[in-house]
Amino acid sequence: MPGGKILLVEGTDDEHVLKHLCGQRGVQNLDEIKPLGNVERLLESFSVRLKESDVEALGMVIDADADIAARWQSLGDRLKKAGYAGVPDEPNSAGTILRPPPKSLLPRAGIWIMPDNQTRGILEDFLRFLVPPNSRLMSHVESSVATIPETERLFSQLDQPKAILHTWLAWQAEPGKPFGTAITAKCLDANVAQVDVLVAWLKSLFFP
Repeated sequence: MPGGKILLVEGTDDEHVLKHLCGQRGVQNLDEIKPLGNVERLLESFSVRLKESDVEALGMVIDADADIAARWQSLGDRLKKAGYAGVPDEPNSAGTILRPPPKSLLPRAGIWIMPDNQTRGILEDFLRFLVPPNSRLMSHVESSVATIPETERLFSQLDQPKAILHTWLAWQAEPGKPFGTAITAKCLDANVAQVDVLVAWLKSLFFP
């Protein structure tokens, strides 16, 4: 599709969160929000689609995981190899956007590293910003997860935010809503400052 606006994400949770945030915050429809299933396929697809001549703007939302510096090094290397100049040494805290070199067929390229382009973490760390502040219920959730006996704690430390967010949603009036639906139902607040930054990045990348 000429002038395509494509956003690549890791999984279906990311896909639904981005779609619902865009809907709640009035971001125009993208041509595609594509979940790739895992980080390796996401990185591979990003490199391939940078070379497609029918893409106007290509964005990626990816988790920092345990080491944001290593994640950015990998991404920066791919951007440089593709032909982008001026790749920064660190990601922009407001989301990184690179313009294509003059006379090239490369698209505008954007990268958002969850949760905030600055710290280690995952999608659920970003969604934690959307929980109402000073929530007594969330305090109880966090306390409950923190006191799980070590022998019964089957998830990794990096995945603890997943356990917390899913428990939070399990204890709502309608238990167990998926992340995207929880945003539309206002269990998660789409109007916080952290979402403002993400929405501004999306608009700058796809609708400058």
